[in-house]
Amino acid sequence: MRKAENKWGRRALIAISMAFVLLMLITPLLVVLFEAFSSGLALYWRAVSDKYTLLAAKLTLTATFAAVLLNTAFGLAAAWAITRFSFRGKGLLTTFIDIPFAVSPVIAGLVFILTFGRLSPLHSFLDSYGLKIVFATPGIILATVFVTFPFVAREIIPVLEARGTDEEQAAALMGAGFFTIFRRVTFPHIRWALLYSVILCTARAMGEFGAVSVVSGHLRGKTNTLPLHVEILYNEYQFTAAFAVSSLLAAAAVIILIVRNIVEFTARKEGDGNVR
Repeated sequence: MRKAENKWGRRALIAISMAFVLLMLITPLLVVLFEAFSSGLALYWRAVSDKYTLLAAKLTLTATFAAVLLNTAFGLAAAWAITRFSFRGKGLLTTFIDIPFAVSPVIAGLVFILTFGRLSPLHSFLDSYGLKIVFATPGIILATVFVTFPFVAREIIPVLEARGTDEEQAAALMGAGFFTIFRRVTFPHIRWALLYSVILCTARAMGEFGAVSVVSGHLRGKTNTLPLHVEILYNEYQFTAAFAVSSLLAAAAVIILIVRNIVEFTARKEGDGNVR
């Protein structure tokens, strides 16, 4: 009797999970692809090869690359400091890393507006040097960096804590320097977690809308990323073009998902249980 109950319970849980995935993920993706090609390949190609679409894609890739690069450098440094040293403010640093998870991206964008915009005390200083942060590419990069801030650090910290410091201390006693220890002892243990966190960071950066929308000013061809470009096309009732551009983001998401699964499979094959 209990086996029968477990069998039906398992089937019910699987059915609920698959139904939810079908409703919330697969169906919207199919709708995007259907609408994107509903008016033919010619219109699809015209939409994705449009000058403003290409400029939006370029800005998206630029902001994503900058965010991943900066957050990787910060994440490695912060994870190393938190797990390998005791210092005043350690708990505060750990808390600050999680702030983007708790703060709305729209609020984050507004904070950047108040910090670097015309009403900010910094505006006259920045303007005197010809520096423009908000409604320009630097603002887009700052907003993207903020929303992807925790991903690298939060993925690496548990791995370093689980590994401990015995191997690193042994290498130091043998005369190895800091960079030698990191390259030969630490990095081999965190490489898959690092790659996994970079993939997550990339996916989050490419799809960011809220914070970027606030600081962009929606200047077509200048501060519009692909998600913002989709919004503009949709608001202008260019529905087919909007879905066509959306399909680019959907394709990028699928590619990132495939790469993530490859990383997870390879890590498990090598016996690294720290990549989730």
